[in-house]
Amino acid sequence: MTHSPSDLPTSGTAQAWAALDGDPALLGRVVHKGGGSLPSRLPVMELARATVGVCSLAAAELAARRGGGPVASVTVDDGAVATAFLSDRLVRVDGVAPTTFAPLSRFWRSADGWVRTHANYPHHRARLLAALSLPEDAGVEDAAGAIGERRAVDVEESVYAAGGLAVAMRAGDEWARHPQGAATAGRPLLRVERLGDDRPPRAANDRASLPCSGLRVLDLTRVLAGPVATRTLALLGADVLRIDSPHLPESQDAHNDTGLGKRSTRLDLAAAGDRAAFEELLALADVVVTGYRPGALDRFGLSPQALAERRPGLVVARLSAWGRYGPWDGRRGFDSLVQAATGIAATEGDEGRPGTLPAQALDHGTGYLLAAGVLRALTGQHGVGGTRLVEAALTQTAAWLTSGLVKAPDGDTAAYDADRWLTERDSPMGRLRHAVPAVGYDGGPADWARPPGFWGTDAPRWPAATV
Repeated sequence: MTHSPSDLPTSGTAQAWAALDGDPALLGRVVHKGGGSLPSRLPVMELARATVGVCSLAAAELAARRGGGPVASVTVDDGAVATAFLSDRLVRVDGVAPTTFAPLSRFWRSADGWVRTHANYPHHRARLLAALSLPEDAGVEDAAGAIGERRAVDVEESVYAAGGLAVAMRAGDEWARHPQGAATAGRPLLRVERLGDDRPPRAANDRASLPCSGLRVLDLTRVLAGPVATRTLALLGADVLRIDSPHLPESQDAHNDTGLGKRSTRLDLAAAGDRAAFEELLALADVVVTGYRPGALDRFGLSPQALAERRPGLVVARLSAWGRYGPWDGRRGFDSLVQAATGIAATEGDEGRPGTLPAQALDHGTGYLLAAGVLRALTGQHGVGGTRLVEAALTQTAAWLTSGLVKAPDGDTAAYDADRWLTERDSPMGRLRHAVPAVGYDGGPADWARPPGFWGTDAPRWPAATV
């Protein structure tokens, strides 16, 4: 059943569109279609439909600016939205499910509460075990014993000091009193601003076939929000090249989900030859998206200010887990850790035990918000030009989820069957099953132009057709 905007609460969509400084009159273009849910105590489904809705509306707006017509209508299909937010769990290659969390990525009972760790990558696992004074071959029982003897905050600090990832589970009021929680409070959901005025306006009415046709995007992001954002830009016609360090491992399972529509290469920015190749790519790029720990890429001249000076007219988008402020501004983080720290795990749990959201909703939601910010920045460049900066953080999305959104009906949950929003295609890895795009507008793309390939195996250059 299709609903008009007045039939379902649209507070989340309106809030997110306002955060993007969008024209409120365009909200009337958005309609909702029920049929999917993400059951939880917090308004996860409202977050999901709102972030997909504003990303779709921003795509329709840019398509109209480039195509010369009116802004198309947007239908937010709850079934497609819920399935897209579970895409990392539902992807299959030849029927084989991905591995999502390693054994040492979980909640642990500490001497005075709970701790959440993330150790999916080998270097994170090694640093966790080193912080716990455990040997490299230690298992779950060994880690449980070591953590069980320590206070949760002591584990948090010692693991972080060792370069690992762990946070103490906090209730919402505890997070509000924590210095990082206090630094988060009152900040906007995301930020879109101008960095410079040296770029003239982009040409409007260029009859582009898709909103991002002809645009080149450098994707320097990793699990999961950043790759969701750049996957969305690829859907909308951008030539997206993901760049990873050859020294950091990546999961092919994850790339099977977020690599749709992209190419992927590996460059060591500390090596002269690879750095030269990167600079050639940057010289022709329209958008740069980064998702590493704050400050990690600055030494390569990839801060927004440095990029604005070297490549006027860029749209620079960057995201982080904890935000670029407060005592945790330089910390690494993942969705699961932010859920634990900000009170979400406590809210979703029972009898003092932690719970989780039905999807990695902070990652997916922030990814769609970041993509929407890029699209709105590109639209703004068609009006007055300039270099643009878009910033988002998982912890800001978490704050919105826990205090800024109104719980909305989940629609006809009994009819929800994710299979309706899954499709299959051949890929270099085998027969790929993946979620259909949730982002769209009337006349927009129905699927990605290409499947993902093997991670890191493409040439570090732009195709001749886009140069």
